[in-house]
Amino acid sequence: MSSNKKYLKWCIKQRNGIQIVPESITLQKAYLKKSEEALKSMNANATAGIDEWVVSTSYYAKYFAVYALLSRIGIKCEIHDCTVALFEYLFSSTIPANFVQDLQQSKDDRVDAQYYTQAIQINQKKILADTTNFVLEIQKIIDKLTSTEIAALKGKVTSTIT
Repeated sequence: MSSNKKYLKWCIKQRNGIQIVPESITLQKAYLKKSEEALKSMNANATAGIDEWVVSTSYYAKYFAVYALLSRIGIKCEIHDCTVALFEYLFSSTIPANFVQDLQQSKDDRVDAQYYTQAIQINQKKILADTTNFVLEIQKIIDKLTSTEIAALKGKVTSTIT
């Protein structure tokens, strides 16, 4: 996934693409709750041996955590690929190096698991641990955000628009 400015400019021009919106702690909390519920669902599906839904809920746990982060900053984007690219653009220097790749891979795996009728083989323990770690790290980033950092991140997106 490329997070270059040209792609982000394309995302900004799309209906339901990247938009600057009011910062929302309420939305942030709602999306973190969705992320936590996806984690619970992922664990329940793992216990039941339903690998397809382990993969899907793993992705959504990560995606909703990232969406919570963007909501806290005041950025909305309903196009998943654009959300991943924006996440990379804004946070690649502050998140673990593998996070963007893991999020994109989770998205790709979800699509494969849900839309193609192939049997899948997964490492449940790894997915459970990686997903939980991802969500916790994003929550830490949210908790540490300052108003100065939020303004700078919004400014970075705004400068991409022009």
